[in-house]
Amino acid sequence: MRNMIPNRKEKGFTLIELVMVIVILGILAAFALPRFADLSGDAEQAAIDGARGSVKSAMGIVRSAALAAGETGAGAVGPVILEGKDIALVNGYLAASSLEDAAQLGDFAVDVAAATPYVALEDEAGSRCFTYTNAADEATPPVVSEANLTLSGSSGAFTCG
Repeated sequence: MRNMIPNRKEKGFTLIELVMVIVILGILAAFALPRFADLSGDAEQAAIDGARGSVKSAMGIVRSAALAAGETGAGAVGPVILEGKDIALVNGYLAASSLEDAAQLGDFAVDVAAATPYVALEDEAGSRCFTYTNAADEATPPVVSEANLTLSGSSGAFTCG
């Protein structure tokens, strides 16, 4: 007669196996985590690109509103009204003095008193992320410069320069 007690083997992991898995995961995390930890530079670049896009959109919307209101041609200074705010014009285009209101750049420092008006990150006022040049005449629309970004050191953060 056979033994009626079944042969039982304990199933599971030994303590050594568990410790080795934890050590391996720790090593992988130590190498992988720094690659994903500092994304602030990408976020700053995206914010600046978004602000630049907002200015370009505002230019088109203000120009359309000026055309609809008959505020075009040399010397057309408006204002046109967008979302309850008076937006000044220069030759029928968005004036730099109304840049912050028209493009809704509340999170940025906008200096319209400078020789060439510019937009900067709020915590880096004085550093030009991009510039805005008013319309010289009726045939020449305003110009928004390319974003002026530099990578600062090994931190991966961008600064305007």
